[in-house]
Amino acid sequence: MSQTSDAQKLSRIFRALSSDARVRIVQLLGGDVLCVGALSRRLGMTPGGVSQHLRVLRDAGLVTAEKRGYYVHCALNVKTLSRWRTAVDRFMAASMETAPGTHENPECTRKRKENKRCVKRRRAASTRRS
Repeated sequence: MSQTSDAQKLSRIFRALSSDARVRIVQLLGGDVLCVGALSRRLGMTPGGVSQHLRVLRDAGLVTAEKRGYYVHCALNVKTLSRWRTAVDRFMAASMETAPGTHENPECTRKRKENKRCVKRRRAASTRRS
């Protein structure tokens, strides 16, 4: 898979989970199938507000909805959740490999040392003035 499509997939994941309410919905659906009314009561939101968040989660493929009579019952799409977890795990692992301090670039090390010298000079100069 290309880096661009990976970035798009990750962006989609993070965008879908960028709201506290949507994260809470995912948490609530993790253990049970719930209707919009039950989610609304547990979240302290209007059913319309819950429905808007559910639409975003459904569009992302994370939640499935099934109409049963008058009620719409929602559940997590476990397959999508598993794929998302794998994608995020890969992203985090790659980020940790390139995180500061995990490997040293000689040019960065030299610049860091120069900056420390400049800071020491400025401190010394300001102490002399005082």
